[in-house]
Amino acid sequence: MSENCNNNCSSCGESCSSRNKEQTSFLTKPHELSNIKKVIGVVSGKGGVGKSMVTSLLSVLLNRRGYRTAVLDADITGPSIPKSFGITKKAEGSEQGILPVLTKTGIQLMSINLLLPNDTDPVIWRGPILAGTVKQFWSDVIWKDVDFMFVDMPPGTGDVPLTVFQSLPVDGIVIVTSPQELVGMIVKKAVRMAKMMNVPVLGIVENMSYFICPECNTKHNIFGVSEVESICAEFGVDMLSKLPINHKLAAAVDHGLIELFEGDWLDNLTDKIEKI
Repeated sequence: MSENCNNNCSSCGESCSSRNKEQTSFLTKPHELSNIKKVIGVVSGKGGVGKSMVTSLLSVLLNRRGYRTAVLDADITGPSIPKSFGITKKAEGSEQGILPVLTKTGIQLMSINLLLPNDTDPVIWRGPILAGTVKQFWSDVIWKDVDFMFVDMPPGTGDVPLTVFQSLPVDGIVIVTSPQELVGMIVKKAVRMAKMMNVPVLGIVENMSYFICPECNTKHNIFGVSEVESICAEFGVDMLSKLPINHKLAAAVDHGLIELFEGDWLDNLTDKIEKI
């Protein structure tokens, strides 16, 4: 503690024991019947870059390796996780709490669309209510023996990402982006936010990185030459995976068959997460 300390941590940039104690007090306790070992956030600076798809793929890949995985869909206003897995049934609960819905391979899911009467019902809520709902998905849902939980966060650096970083014991985040230069600028914001919140950045995944022509087998950079690798070098972050524009992968997501996808694009990232 500084000798000039006024006991107001919110206005102080120092790192001390008192401040660390203040920060840890923001953590929300999970449900008393839950058991969650590792929490991985999947974030993006803007929407439409494939963040939810990467979240789904990672949960499937770790599940294939014998781990019990779960997805907490924190994108309350734009939930898409249930559709990726072909889930149409609604979540149920008891006096003890809410039970996540299980996919065909046993992945546990919780999303606002598993609670709404209709999947197309809009969620027109202000930031504090959105953030509170995410915290309830953590505290009121009974997550059973989860080795790796993946949190699909909404794009940007607003209320919900801040709530996840402060309220959940996040072990690391994966940043999803695309090759456009504009997106690259926004990626820097996401990396800087993670560093400000003292959350480790496991690496960056570039989606829609390239397209391989099925006729001539030539690789094409549809969105131009990527700037992401230079951003990784600037911030000391690993560039772990590049996902192509692939119609089979897109079809698997659209038809709720993500658990059947084939591809090794995320194997490097999966290896890194497995070692946490």
